[in-house]
Amino acid sequence: MSGHALIIDYGSQYTQLIARKTRAAGYYAEILPAGQPLGPALAKEPGALILSGGPASVNSPGAPTLDPAILASELPILGVCYGMQLLTQNLGGRVGRAPTNPEASDGANQIRARQTGDPQSGDLKGGEYGPAEFSLTVDSPLWAGLGPRLEVWMSHGDSVTALPPDFEVIGQTRDLPRAAMASAAKKIYGLQFHPEVHHTQGGERILLNFLRLAGLEPTWRVGSLVETLTADLARQIGDGQVLLALSGGVDSTVAAALLSRAIGKNLHCVFVDNGLLRHQEAQEVKAALLGEFPDLNLIAVDAAQLFLSRLRGVTDPEKKREIIGQAFVDVFTAEAKKLGPIEFLAQGTLYPDVIESSSPYGPSAMIKGHHNVRWLSKDLAFTLVEPLRDLFKDEVRVLGASLGLPEKLLWRHPFPGPGLAIRILGEVTEEALAVTRQADKIILEELERSGLAREVWQAFAVLLPVKSVGVMGDGRSYLRALAIRAVTSVDAMTADWARLPDSLLARWSSRLINEVPGINRVLYDISTKPPSTIEWE
Repeated sequence: MSGHALIIDYGSQYTQLIARKTRAAGYYAEILPAGQPLGPALAKEPGALILSGGPASVNSPGAPTLDPAILASELPILGVCYGMQLLTQNLGGRVGRAPTNPEASDGANQIRARQTGDPQSGDLKGGEYGPAEFSLTVDSPLWAGLGPRLEVWMSHGDSVTALPPDFEVIGQTRDLPRAAMASAAKKIYGLQFHPEVHHTQGGERILLNFLRLAGLEPTWRVGSLVETLTADLARQIGDGQVLLALSGGVDSTVAAALLSRAIGKNLHCVFVDNGLLRHQEAQEVKAALLGEFPDLNLIAVDAAQLFLSRLRGVTDPEKKREIIGQAFVDVFTAEAKKLGPIEFLAQGTLYPDVIESSSPYGPSAMIKGHHNVRWLSKDLAFTLVEPLRDLFKDEVRVLGASLGLPEKLLWRHPFPGPGLAIRILGEVTEEALAVTRQADKIILEELERSGLAREVWQAFAVLLPVKSVGVMGDGRSYLRALAIRAVTSVDAMTADWARLPDSLLARWSSRLINEVPGINRVLYDISTKPPSTIEWE
C-alpha cells in the first residue's frame, strides 16, 4: 500500500501502540522486526519510517542496530526513545547514560534499572520513568496545535548527550536538555518520550503532525478490517472445522462473530467453566451468548474440578498460568474428539496478550506468560486461528460494532482467562475463591451503582497473602487484607489508577469488611502501568 507508515520494531512494549494510533488517525501502518531485510518492505513504497523504542542500550554489545537502508531511503523519519538514540549515534551525535535525577537515590535508581531490564543496570544513575513535564522550546511543525508544555511518558536510561550535525533541540524536560530533536531539512525527528502511549498528552497529535509532514493521506479505516478478516479466515480455514474458546468477553465474542460470518456452521464454540470465574459468570455468559446468537453451536463444559485439582498447592504465578493453559488444551482436545476431526482452535487473543508474553516483532522483554499465548502452544494438536492477534481492545470494539454486536457485550470489563487464580496471591483454594468472588461482586455492584462503570477500564479485588490485626465487635481480629485495583486505560498497554470519589471508596471498604468473611483491611492500589501491570500476577 503506497504512502503508508513503516514501523521498525526494536523491541518496545509499545511498538504496536504506534501502529494502533497511526491507524486510528486514518493512516495505514505496517511493522517490521529490526534485523529483518528492509528491501521487501521498502518495495511497497512507504511514505514514512518510524523507529520504535526498545529495552537495550545503543552502546551495549549485541544491541539492535540501524539498517543503512533506513537513512539511504531519504524518507521522513521519526525516532522514538531507542529510535532517537539510534539516529543520533548513526548521524554523528553521541548517546550516554541519562543525567542523574537529584530527587532519586542511587539505590532507587539501581532498583529501577533492574526492573526495566537495562543491560547496563549496574551503571544506571538516572533516567526518567513514567510521567515528566516536557517543554516545547522551538516552534516546530511537529508541535502544531500543542504547547507550550505537555505531560509525557518517559522510560529510558540512556539519553542524547550531543546532537548530530544540522539538528536542533526542539524540546526538553527538567532533567533532560535534549528530549526532542529535529532536522527540518531532512525531515528527521527524534523524541525521547513515547507519544504512542495513552498517558502522553498530545501524543496522537504529534504522530499525526509527523504523518502530515511526511505527506501521507488518511485513507484507512478500522471498519475496513471486517471484510479483510472475514476473507482471510475463509481462506485460511476452507472447509475445516473450528473449535473456538469462547469466554463471553468482548474478544472471543467478536472472534465468534467474525468466524460465524466466515465459516458458518463449521464453527463450534466451547465455554469452559474452570471454577475460577466471577459470581454467576457461567450462567450469565451462556444466557447472553445464546440470547444474541440463538443458532450458535455452543458447548458448555464444567471443568472446575480439573483446574482446581491441578492448582492445589501451587503459589508461583507463572506456574499457575502454565497449569491453566495446559488444562484448557486438555479440555479442548477432549471436546474436539467428541465432535470428530477438528483441525483448528480459535481464540480471541489480542496484541497486549502477545506482547507481554514475548514480542512477535522484535526483542522485547517477556513480562508474563499469558495462558492463551505462552503456555497454550506447548504440544498443541490444533492449528491456531487468532483473527484479533494484532489488534487492541478499542479496535476490537469498533469491529464488534461494525458486526452489529450490542453494547452490553462490547463494554464488559475485561476478565483474564486464568480468572480469579491470578487475583489470589498464593494458593488457590475453595475458601480463597469464595472470598475473592464475593469481594469482586461487591466491587462491581457499587461501581455500577455509582454510574462510573464506563469510565473505568477494570475494577476488581486482589486477595493478599497478608494478615493484619484489627478490632471487630470490641475484640481482636487477625484477618486477611484485600486490595482493590481500578484503572483507566484505552488499550491495556498503559494504565493509570482511577481517581474515584471518596464516597465510592468508603462504600467499597464498608461493604467488603462487613460482608466478606475473613477480611478486616481494604487497600486501594494507586500504581500505574508501567511499572506495574494491571493484574497483580
